[in-house]
Amino acid sequence: MLDQIQEDLKQAQLARDGVKVSTLRLLLSEIKNAEIQKGGPLSDEDIVSVTQREVKKRKEAAAGFRQGGREEQAQKEEAELKILEGYLPAQISDEELIGVVSQAITEVGASSLADMGKVMGAVMGKVQGRADGIRVSNIVKEKLSQ
Repeated sequence: MLDQIQEDLKQAQLARDGVKVSTLRLLLSEIKNAEIQKGGPLSDEDIVSVTQREVKKRKEAAAGFRQGGREEQAQKEEAELKILEGYLPAQISDEELIGVVSQAITEVGASSLADMGKVMGAVMGKVQGRADGIRVSNIVKEKLSQ
């Protein structure tokens, strides 16, 4: 996956795509920082995790800029967001996610919202980057409050 990001950076540089170049450079920088922190090369799952953190940052920043009335900055963050999302695995459908959540609730024996942490841990381990934590959280809350 790292090779793909580096190759895409080269292509973006040749195409003079400034937004993509800066976004991919930042992503590669974050991956390098994570490698230093880990003390070795990252697996593809680790790179997906770094990319997800960057996606989350962009979503939060875009929302913050919109609240502050800075639409141009929000659009820039969203453009970066779209580039980063291209490196994430395909998202799981809502129906599949509901099934995984139901299975996790049964496995951990959850009966109330107090068990939400156990269920979230089980679900996030199973979906491995194919579902946003907020999406999972909403479905878990809905299922546990029934």
